[in-house]
This record gives sequence, C-alpha cells and structure tokens, in this order.
Amino acid sequence: MSDLPLSGKLALVTGASRGIGAATAEALGRAGAHIILTARTGGALEEVEERIHAAGGSATIAPLDLTDGESIGRLAQAIAGRWQALDMLVLNAATLGSLASVPAIDAKEFARLLTLNIAAPQALIAAFDPLLRASADARVIALTSSVGATPRAYWGAYGASKAALETLVGAYSEEVRNISAIRTHIVDPGATRTAMRARAFPGEDPATLKGPDVVGTAILDLILADTPTGHRLRVDG
Repeated sequence: MSDLPLSGKLALVTGASRGIGAATAEALGRAGAHIILTARTGGALEEVEERIHAAGGSATIAPLDLTDGESIGRLAQAIAGRWQALDMLVLNAATLGSLASVPAIDAKEFARLLTLNIAAPQALIAAFDPLLRASADARVIALTSSVGATPRAYWGAYGASKAALETLVGAYSEEVRNISAIRTHIVDPGATRTAMRARAFPGEDPATLKGPDVVGTAILDLILADTPTGHRLRVDG
C-alpha cells in the first residue's frame, strides 16, 4: 500500500476544530487526502490546519455555523467550483446539551440540539450528494453514541438525536446503494477523552480514557478497508 493511500482524495470533516473531528482530519491528512475543515471557531481550525501542513498534508479551513442551512449550501457551491468530487464526508459535529429527565428538557435548547445534531447532517448530505455521487468510492461516516441505541436516563435529548442520525444515514445508504459508489458507516467512538465527555462525566479521570487519535486512526482504517456499506464500528481500547 502507498504511504499516501488517500492521495488525490477530498474529505470534509465537521466539528474539526478539536477532539475526534480534529484527530480524524489529521489522520486522513497524513494519508494524503486534502481536508476541508469546518467548525465555528476559525482560530482553532487554523491550529489543526497548521498541524496537518506540518505533517506534510494539505487542508483548507471553512469556518461556518452548521445551524445555518444557507451557509452549508454556499460551502457546497464553493467546493463544487474547485473540486469535481467529494470522497469523504465525516459527520462529527454535535452538541451534548443539558442532561435532564425527559419532562425537564428545555424546548428551546432541544430545538437547537436537534438542529445541529440531525438537521445539519441532513442538510450536508443534501448539499453534497451530487459531489459524493461523482466520486468513484465515496464514504459518509457519521459519529454516534451508545445512547442512540441503548436509552439511558437523563440522556434522552442527545440519545434521540443520535438515534435519528443513525436512521437518517441508514436510509440514505439504502437509497444510494445500487445507483452510486457511496458507502455509509456509523462509528461509535466509545469512551474518549474529549471536552464533551468531560462535561458529561465531570468526576471521571481522563487518564483512563483513550485519546481522540485512536478514533481518528480507526476511522482511517475503516476508510482504507473494503468495508461494506451500513457497517457499524465501535472503537474500543
């Protein structure tokens, strides 16, 4: 295998300013892909871009608010004006929201959470579907959580959004299975040392958790393997 197996490939990673998103972007960049980095914070994206360049890779930053559907459309137009195809779409951006019992969920916060965690991924898939179909081997990778499949008390809002995301991506997989080269994958990173995890489990020792780089490498391996569409991966260790 080439030292740069993803050379000539284009990847878009959401929530790429830190944590699993940044680690995934850096892993794909080291493998030769050009990475489009999206998140709200431009300064943090620049730091990730610098690390990718320092490792010999290439990247473009695209700061945007994924809750703004028009921004997603403009980004898709800009990318289509420069590249002919999108080979990897990593749907990583998400918000935890407040952990609360179902009756106590704040309606406005719940609406914001659903906008970022499920409406934005749908808008991204819709906007980039033509570019994904133009790829000879496209991958759509959605980051999920165990609470999307196994309900947990006080995690109803976040868990519902992840269950919806899995259903949405699964439906898209079935729609394009026989008419394109698009493959979809669901990745459950498991217990990982991230800012979101620290918020959810404030007393947890971060030294007991795996780093985001482990998840980034697992996603890279998933892409490089001849993994069938619809495959679900849980990253342990």
